Amino acid sequence: MATSKGKSKNGIEGEGSYTGTKAYDEATARFIKDGKVDKAAQEAKRAMESGEADELKAAEDKGKAGDPRGQGKPTSN
Repeated sequence: MATSKGKSKNGIEGEGSYTGTKAYDEATARFIKDGKVDKAAQEAKRAMESGEADELKAAEDKGKAGDPRGQGKPTSN
């Protein structure tokens, strides 16, 4: 039986983890508040201008394809 917050009595959340979303939102807010965005952007820019760029682009394309584990399963977009 689910509670009003979407968790069942055994602690399992359904689609859309409220606790996961909350943790992500809090970590993102801390990252921004701590002023880490500019440094991360500069590091990403350097990586994209390095020999690592092809590997990063391939990983991005793989993620966008919806098959990050390479299972070859069709995606449902």
